Amino acid sequence: MPTSHNFEAARVHYFTVMAALTLALSACGSAERAPPTMEVPGLAGLNGRRGELLNPDTNTMVLLYYDLAGIAPPFDEWVERDMRVRTAPAIDKAASRAVRDVGLIRLSMNANLSDCDPANAEFTVGALAPSSYLSFEAFGEKIALSFANGRTAQIWSVPADRAQAIRDRIDVTRNVTIDALLRITAVQPRPGGGAVMASVVEYDLRSGASGPAIAHLQITGH
Repeated sequence: MPTSHNFEAARVHYFTVMAALTLALSACGSAERAPPTMEVPGLAGLNGRRGELLNPDTNTMVLLYYDLAGIAPPFDEWVERDMRVRTAPAIDKAASRAVRDVGLIRLSMNANLSDCDPANAEFTVGALAPSSYLSFEAFGEKIALSFANGRTAQIWSVPADRAQAIRDRIDVTRNVTIDALLRITAVQPRPGGGAVMASVVEYDLRSGASGPAIAHLQITGH
């Protein structure tokens, strides 16, 4: 059994590490702090996880990957890597708790929308293509978020007789934002980090960053 001195030293070290990680998690500002989880009725991600994150930042995605993979985050190693983490002054474990039970993610990003293909009467949402992924890097770890059903989700088919009218509603620069709901389906370890695989459940397209809605699509077989 450890002596009281050793126990106290271990306790101080633990809280120092947790405090350090909290500083890193809050360093990006209030717009990027880990938001509270929500739940979508009747929808669950990997292992029945039902919590939802909205536009998680890089720090949150790294913690989420470790939680999904069932791996204890290497706190001590992160502290050794990052002087910013090492000098944290406050203690707050809420950020690491925020990823527990998360199986769903909502993301807003540029849709990278193509022009309409007249032969097939469809647009392509390049942001969801099978080759597309989002990269999150924090604590010396790199996490990739990719779309398991991107081949299907990227296609926006429109009635041929409405294609031109839809094109007219889109900015000439095709500056279109996508708000997507993703269901996490798998995680894969990779050197220096890992990958989170997610299926697109549904998404909305809107003009610009905060313009009018253009379309709402639900993806079958997600």
